Formats: sequence, structure tokens, C-alpha cells
Amino acid sequence: MPSAAYDLQYLEAGLAVIEQYLLSPEVYWPIGINAPRGEMAYPQLTLGGLLLAVQRLHASARQPSQQSSLRNASIELDAARQRWPVAWGRKASTEFPLRLNLWRDFLEDYRRKPSTNADRYAYEVSRRVQLQLLQPEADVLQGSYTTLLTSLDRLLKVSLIQGNFIWDPILSPVFPVGTYWYLYGRLKN
Repeated sequence: MPSAAYDLQYLEAGLAVIEQYLLSPEVYWPIGINAPRGEMAYPQLTLGGLLLAVQRLHASARQPSQQSSLRNASIELDAARQRWPVAWGRKASTEFPLRLNLWRDFLEDYRRKPSTNADRYAYEVSRRVQLQLLQPEADVLQGSYTTLLTSLDRLLKVSLIQGNFIWDPILSPVFPVGTYWYLYGRLKN
């Protein structure tokens, strides 16, 4: 999992362009920053990415300076949500089906070849988490999207071996099993 420094840098870079991003038709926005040494390259900016970074930071920001930065960034993010509510909701509504399709594609790959795809689950499940975070932010979601998500969850439940939290244990308090049940287990091979 990314470090708190990684998530903070992504969040702060996203906030620096949040107005342009929200008011644009683009779902994926170039972030233009380098990741901290030893960490994976940053993905493009998305609303789901920002929400996931904030969620992780609530557990991983341990140093007082990180906690202060998170508080300030959270205030800025909430201000953007309130200042451009229509653009925010539209952006979430546009990103949701894109994430849903990526999640569906992974589960289809897994269903076809479990032995070659099960080990990708810990990474790929971040798409399901982002769907969870985006859903209440979306202004309108077609019923077909929520129906598809429900059917994908049913497929996942029969393929998931319940177990321990699959990400860094420090994150488990902000991803409780009742809501994020799919983070507590692994796929059958």
C-alpha cells in the first residue's frame, strides 16, 4: 500500500487543480508529480482516487504534520464539493461506470482463469473500494449500474474465502468489515 506521504502528495496535487478538473469533462486528469522514491508512479487524478487517498490517510497519517495536512486538505476538498456540487456529482456519476467496467472485466478474467488472476485481487479490489466511495457522491446513477454492481458482488461472495484484511493492517479501522467485506479474504484459485 502507498505511504501517507504518497497519498498526501497526490491529494495536495489534486487540490491544486480541483477547480479545473471538476469543471472539465475529463474523468482522468494528468497529475504531473513524481512519486516518492521507491513507490509506484502516480495514477492520473480522479475523484475516486482522491476519495481513496483521503480514506487511507485517515488511518495512515500518523505524524502531527501529516494529520495537520490531512485536516487542511479535507477542508479544501469539502469546500470544492460545496462550491461545485453539480460538477462534483456529475464527475462521480461519470467515473462510476468506468470503474464498474474495470471491476467487471477483472472479475470476468478471474472467472475464466482463476489460477492466473486470483493473485491480482489485492490490487484490483481498489476499484471496488472506489465504487463504494463514489456511489454516495454521484448525482445520478443508472439502475443498471447498481444492478450490475449487486450481481458482481454476488459473484464475488461465492468466490471469496473470508479471512484477514488483505491490505496493510494499519488501514483496517477505516475499512470496516461490515461495509468493506471484500477486503477481508482472498479469491479461490
